[in-house]
Amino acid sequence: MTTTQFDNVTLTTKANVYFDGKCVSHSFTLADGTKKSVGVVLASSLSFGTGAAEIMECVGGCCEYMLAGSDAWVAQAEGDSFSVPANSKFDIRVAEAYHYICHYA
Repeated sequence: MTTTQFDNVTLTTKANVYFDGKCVSHSFTLADGTKKSVGVVLASSLSFGTGAAEIMECVGGCCEYMLAGSDAWVAQAEGDSFSVPANSKFDIRVAEAYHYICHYA
């Protein structure tokens, strides 16, 4: 089931802009202190590094991703998610806008 809304959050209004605007997100914190971000990746091929473990949930569009240590691209569409370990990286290929929620572990 795709997440469509979060209630009672504290939102950081300044956007996180990466890769010359190809990825833009906003961070927010739930009432229980859980941190997340929501954003969009525009058509591109990018590499991301992680500090904390992450779960990337697709809420619109689609992408292909490849986790560090793998040589296989995996397709992801709306309603799908994938996990990335802490202190790792992943590559992402997007043909059209990919809308996501990043759940930090």
